[in-house]
Amino acid sequence: MVYRPDQGRALNWRKASASAEGSDCVEVAAAGPSVLVRDSHDHAAGQLSLNSTQWRALVRVIRSGELDGR
Repeated sequence: MVYRPDQGRALNWRKASASAEGSDCVEVAAAGPSVLVRDSHDHAAGQLSLNSTQWRALVRVIRSGELDGR
């Protein structure tokens, strides 16, 4: 994972449709071969850039519940 500050690129940021307004969540955007992840409430905090292997691993542990309660 590499921290990448927001470089002002026009990206299509998305978040879960089940996300309620004001709730804590993350947004994701495709950027070439990378998936960018950022805090939906604090864009100035920057973003993570994940390659496809890292993205699949993150999705796998989220779905398995391994990160619940952390």
